[in-house]
Amino acid sequence: MQMTDSESNMEAKDKEDIALFTAVISDLHLCEAEPIDPNRPLWKKFKTKEFFFDDVFVNFLKEIEQRASRRAAKLNKDFQIELILNGDIFDYDSVTRLPEDPIYKVSWLEKRRGLFPEEEKSLYKTEVIMKDHNVFFEALSNFIKSGHKVVFVAGNHDVEFLYPKVQEKIVELLELPDEAKSLVRFCSWFYISNKDTLIEHGHQYDPYCVVQNPIHPLIRLFNRVELRLPFGNLASRYMVNGMGYFNPHVDSNYIMTIKEYVSFFLRYMLRTQPLLMLTWLWSASATFLKSFADRLLPAMKDPLTTETKIEEIANLSNASPRMVRELNEIKVHPASSSPILIARELWLDRAFLILFFFLVIIQIFAFIKLSFDISFFWMLIPMAIFIPFFMFYTNSLRSAVHEFKEPQERILNLSSYICKVDRIVYGHTHIVRHEYIGLIEHLNPGTWSPAFLDVECTKEYSKRLYVWIEPQEDKEHREAKLIEVKK
Repeated sequence: MQMTDSESNMEAKDKEDIALFTAVISDLHLCEAEPIDPNRPLWKKFKTKEFFFDDVFVNFLKEIEQRASRRAAKLNKDFQIELILNGDIFDYDSVTRLPEDPIYKVSWLEKRRGLFPEEEKSLYKTEVIMKDHNVFFEALSNFIKSGHKVVFVAGNHDVEFLYPKVQEKIVELLELPDEAKSLVRFCSWFYISNKDTLIEHGHQYDPYCVVQNPIHPLIRLFNRVELRLPFGNLASRYMVNGMGYFNPHVDSNYIMTIKEYVSFFLRYMLRTQPLLMLTWLWSASATFLKSFADRLLPAMKDPLTTETKIEEIANLSNASPRMVRELNEIKVHPASSSPILIARELWLDRAFLILFFFLVIIQIFAFIKLSFDISFFWMLIPMAIFIPFFMFYTNSLRSAVHEFKEPQERILNLSSYICKVDRIVYGHTHIVRHEYIGLIEHLNPGTWSPAFLDVECTKEYSKRLYVWIEPQEDKEHREAKLIEVKK
């Protein structure tokens, strides 16, 4: 039914009388509570309940309501807040808990590294996270019941909430009345707020974390369907989940030099995880094979419903279908397209180099021993000569992960032009930013995750901040700033 001109004018007037405030937080990495192991008290210590920040989130919601109320009173308007949870709110990759009586098959690998990203298994992980963070989600539910909006924007670590059943489960567990359910929405990878701010997690511009096809993220593996995960997610699942002294929320905790790795191993892992090398080798190999194999599989898509899906993404993101297509076009190429690059990041090239050299030496000495009776101890000489060259090769390589922590001016300009905005908010990098890059205002609230610079979890990586965008007396302008959450 079409509205009359008078009804349209009344609705427009109501919107003018409401001041819209936007709060953006990202990279919370909500996960299950890790049980404390008395034999290994530092094992995944950052995941224990001691470092949950649910109470901080409760205070944050109260703070933004008070801030919006004061500002709206000055403007002589009612107000509404839209809270943007900008990616990696759930950390599905770090959930390793298993159901007691599963209705589906759980493989050997899943028992050690967590469930695969299939819809039923993602439902279980969602329930685990929301149950362990019941204070967080109870506060979020009350916030929505107060009439405020909540927008979930998918990141690389919570891409599993793109399953429709998972979205339904989140809304169900929030226990919202029917009239409040429309205040919750889920966006595939971006959201446009008030026609002036583009908000996206930012993983689409990181080749290690890019979702290859966010419009059609599913792939078929023999008799099952699952999400195609980026290389970085697979590394978190298969490697970091098995090496619990490395904090995945700070790059410097797991990207080190040989000297730093040796020192770290001797200090923390020698007694509790002496077979680390074997754990690394098989988990790195699993990551390599899985990421490359998934890269080759075509996306599951129905050409008859593609446009419908694009329109749905556009409606939820306050965008046009053209914006969806164009933003999808400027994403980077996935790193999984280059097996050599992946092997270097996983240090598998070093393992292959050592193995190749060792086999060559064995073959040479076996051949010489056919004619001369010499001891195999002579093999130590070429191996000793090889070590300096190996060290030189290793030290000459640097991880490229850090290269994508800086926002790219070209991408910012293109995104701004496509969405017709002059402000862009990212997450993903865990680095707090507020700057102008060219003509584009760029903000990043950093991370709320349990990110620490040390295994003992005594040195916090970052403070907890949020992006706050509020209206000004000038109806056409909103101002953005970074604010630290009060404890």
